[in-house]
Amino acid sequence: MNSQILLSSIVHKRFIPFKHKLQYKVPSLYLNIDDLSTINQQYTFFSLNNFNLFSFYECDHGYRDQRSIRTFVIDSLSKYKIKYQNLKIMILCFPRILGYVFDPLSIIYCFDENKLISILYEVKNTTNEQHTYIFKGDTDSKDFKLSHECAKQFYVSPFIEMEAYYKFFNKMFNDQININIDLFDKNNKKVLTASQYGKFIEFNSKNMLKFLSYNPLLGFKVMFGILYEAVKIISKGGKYYARKKKPNDTISFEGNF
Repeated sequence: MNSQILLSSIVHKRFIPFKHKLQYKVPSLYLNIDDLSTINQQYTFFSLNNFNLFSFYECDHGYRDQRSIRTFVIDSLSKYKIKYQNLKIMILCFPRILGYVFDPLSIIYCFDENKLISILYEVKNTTNEQHTYIFKGDTDSKDFKLSHECAKQFYVSPFIEMEAYYKFFNKMFNDQININIDLFDKNNKKVLTASQYGKFIEFNSKNMLKFLSYNPLLGFKVMFGILYEAVKIISKGGKYYARKKKPNDTISFEGNF
């Protein structure tokens, strides 16, 4: 499984209490964790755990400290008794560009030989807190179409109440990906949909520069977009839900996909 670049679009649609839409093009990285050191040595514009035009810091994910992503994944799989023989880990995420990134959702795919055995959804909010939703399964690793759901465990937006649940749709096929997350309220009404879809291209220097032209201020644009949309929601009369307390990074096991 080779590391790749994903050229994609992200769409957010809100349905209640009013309709609202946000859409933008965004590139992502789909990285083989075991290839990081090799990629670091091969490409001038990319660095592992160091400043560069593009960089990937392991401390942005998992335990978010000096421990590696592999350590976090192995510990998590062990904790929830997800077994494997030959573990391969891929992560779909935004890179740092000139040292900065804000990545609301990173997805870690765990493979054993030709099977996808677990998916970890790392969700972050604008105050740099993180919750990881873990699912397990046993499906073909090449092309898959999965659906799963869980209760909302994490304060993401001040305009969405905590008593809600997610439905995840995760599809990978023919070098393309389509991820869709629907949020429903306690009355089973769809509040919003967030989706990312696009096509994988080869990870090389030429495509990294293409990546930059696709969205040169990636992290800044994502954060600015969130804040700008928050202002628009307030102007439309969106209800504000205050957070009860600030949590540490948390993890929850959510069953099978």
